[in-house]
Amino acid sequence: SGWCGAVGTERCPPPFLVPVVPLVPLLLGCFLPLALRRGSEQLGCLPAPGLSRRQVARCACRPGAPPPAFPNGCYRLLDSAQLPRGAVRSLALLSYGKQLAAFRSQNGQAYVVDAYCPHLGADLAAGGRIMGGCMECPFHGWQFQGEDGKCISILYAEKVPDFARVWTWPSCEVNGVLLVWYHCKGVGPTWAVPEQREITTKEWVFHGQTAHLVDMHIQVVSPLPPWGTSMPGSSPIVQFRDISCQLTHSGTSPPNYAGPAWCSVALQVGPGLDFLIFEHTFLGPGIILQMVTPLKPILQNVVHKIYPQKNMLAIIPKFILRVECIQFDCDITIWNNKQYLPKPLLIREDSTIQKRRRWYAQFYSEKSTRLLVQKEGLEW
Repeated sequence: SGWCGAVGTERCPPPFLVPVVPLVPLLLGCFLPLALRRGSEQLGCLPAPGLSRRQVARCACRPGAPPPAFPNGCYRLLDSAQLPRGAVRSLALLSYGKQLAAFRSQNGQAYVVDAYCPHLGADLAAGGRIMGGCMECPFHGWQFQGEDGKCISILYAEKVPDFARVWTWPSCEVNGVLLVWYHCKGVGPTWAVPEQREITTKEWVFHGQTAHLVDMHIQVVSPLPPWGTSMPGSSPIVQFRDISCQLTHSGTSPPNYAGPAWCSVALQVGPGLDFLIFEHTFLGPGIILQMVTPLKPILQNVVHKIYPQKNMLAIIPKFILRVECIQFDCDITIWNNKQYLPKPLLIREDSTIQKRRRWYAQFYSEKSTRLLVQKEGLEW
């Protein structure tokens, strides 16, 4: 007989399990990593008659007079776990039509090359095979080394010409992320991405990530805008170094009372990598990685990943990341509908905003890609 006591009827759970069954998805959700993704057409779109949300999102950008589109620096391509051995991924970023192919060799090394074969333009990521440390073109079997892009084998040729090669992009894997180096003049990496020791040693563990598409210039997407503004019960300290700038907040909860102490450090390294380190008396330490990748001149892919200490209750970092996501959603509404002002009206308390702009300018060159509305030079 079934649980309900009737032969041939649909089985029902025992009575003592009935209140628990609806809670199972909720309980599982508390322990699984958070995963949220927002498209540019989902947030920050002001209503417009006769236009869909996607059309509004594409037209909402107010270019004004922003700096060049793509600063020189390191950018996130994808998570290391998304590229297993022998796999290849096609990725588009840093301009219209710029297509890259990321692949991992059989020995575990990751490489990034131009996606299109220089022979007849086949997409290496569309059916290409990994042969040792090489990528084999799916069209005519040309094999390119991931290390330097040199072609080492052509099945039907007696000799491979020295000039047969595909463009390779400097890349590295840090903090569980595959990063690519970009420079408008083709200059190699001039600085290294810092490794977060606690992530490498797994003292801090992954508990979720969010992803947003933002219709705004990359320079505007700051980890804690506006830089240098005070938070209730905190004392901000701003420091500008060589390729990094740091904003430190500390205080108590609730503000101005003898409650639990907390401290947060927002460290920006280069144009698109931010380390938001937090520590709380009761909750303990952790970090949120904010990684901004320019897909087009005025379109950014922003990913947040949270790593708390491994003994923290799973629902807590999910709550922290959800709060961060809500705040970021509110920022997008502003970013997607604002202008970049080269000479904004600033007061004395806004001094760090202009300092950060001057610091950020080091990541541009005279030959940096500009929007069509921009003039030559660095007058911006």
